[in-house]
Amino acid sequence: MQKNSLIERDLRHIWHPCSQMKDYQSFKPLEVIAANHAHLHLKDGRKIIDAISSWWCKSLGHNHPRLKQALHQQIEKFEHVILANTTNETIVQLSEKLAGLTSSLNKVLYASDGSCAVEMAMKMSLHARMIQGEEQRTKFIALENAYHGETTGALSVSDMGLYRAPYRSMLFNADFISHLPYVSNIKDELWNDAEKHWEKIIHQLEPLSSVATAVIVEPVVQGAAGVKIHSQDFLRRLRLWTKKHGIHLIADEIMTGIGRTGKMLACEYADVEPDFLCLSKGLTSGWLPLSAMLTTQSIYDLFYDDYAAGKSFLHSHTHSGNVLAASVAVEVINIVQEEGLCARAMELGQVMHAHMQNIAMETKKLTNVRWIGGIVAADLVCDQPGRRYGYEIYKRATELGVLLRPLGNTVYWLPPLNVEWSVLDVIRDVTVAAIRDVG
Repeated sequence: MQKNSLIERDLRHIWHPCSQMKDYQSFKPLEVIAANHAHLHLKDGRKIIDAISSWWCKSLGHNHPRLKQALHQQIEKFEHVILANTTNETIVQLSEKLAGLTSSLNKVLYASDGSCAVEMAMKMSLHARMIQGEEQRTKFIALENAYHGETTGALSVSDMGLYRAPYRSMLFNADFISHLPYVSNIKDELWNDAEKHWEKIIHQLEPLSSVATAVIVEPVVQGAAGVKIHSQDFLRRLRLWTKKHGIHLIADEIMTGIGRTGKMLACEYADVEPDFLCLSKGLTSGWLPLSAMLTTQSIYDLFYDDYAAGKSFLHSHTHSGNVLAASVAVEVINIVQEEGLCARAMELGQVMHAHMQNIAMETKKLTNVRWIGGIVAADLVCDQPGRRYGYEIYKRATELGVLLRPLGNTVYWLPPLNVEWSVLDVIRDVTVAAIRDVG
């Protein structure tokens, strides 16, 4: 009896993430048998460049030898132990390294994914208000075009109708701030002076100053919205406003953290430190699920009391502080710092920006080219409403050897920070070819 192919077995049972499964009738899953550096190796013999770092997490590429070694060394010791009432050298090392990223965020809680790190920050903000007798502070403020994840709280503060509209009845209402000062790069005039936009924003913020518990932002780059870049001066002004009114600032650096924007943290561009910092994705370079939420000593002290006082923050995850993931994260931070990958992210971005601009000029099919650190994006020019132009280019680029997976009609490149320069040339050439072939 003939065995069914892997693809047939896959489609019989697997519901692929962020997908319309009917698309898989014509665009079959890629059968990956190995992955190295920036490449995925397929069963049919092809090599595909992972130009989006597998949903933005493979910041050091695939199969990095030092990360593999760190994981092997930890496996020989133990793989997971409950973090409640236990500790180990690996998780302490990681916590020390994370606390060293800022001057004020010295307390770390762990979960497995970015959404849950965001949920922890939101819950802790509300809980802190209750302890302080500020029960009126229940509102969350977020930004237009925000995306913070797909669990209920995180989705409630996300402004992406595509993801949240079907679930509106189970979400709470947040206030979304509009008129953001978007920029194309750090040389944009608005990058350093967003005063005119701020005048419109402050009118939206002021009525919420006495009832808001926190403002949540994706610092500098809004990923899922189509890689939109906003002014660091806006972030700076927003932080000053939150401090003035005693409102918490939650920085969702799930996508931007650990070097992607050319800084270890995107918040550094505005020289601000939030009350809560959320990290994931690049934290383990995509090897294992891990997220971290950092906060301050003063917030920690609010919860520090006898158990009978009822101030304990009883949020838990089975794999909180998983030591295998933590061992990889320690080595990721070592590599990023030792190899100067923040600086390399800036060099990478400059090259990619030049490539994307050239494509825009050559094809006349791209507009609004923008970049920061190891990220570049542009919007497809499409005069046919409802056309899945980006999806068509995605399919063609895959045939030509590059995994692009645009965000709607936004094409972006977000390769590993240590990608070889020659790989960027291939990404450029395939992007041009795919745009031309699709027409």
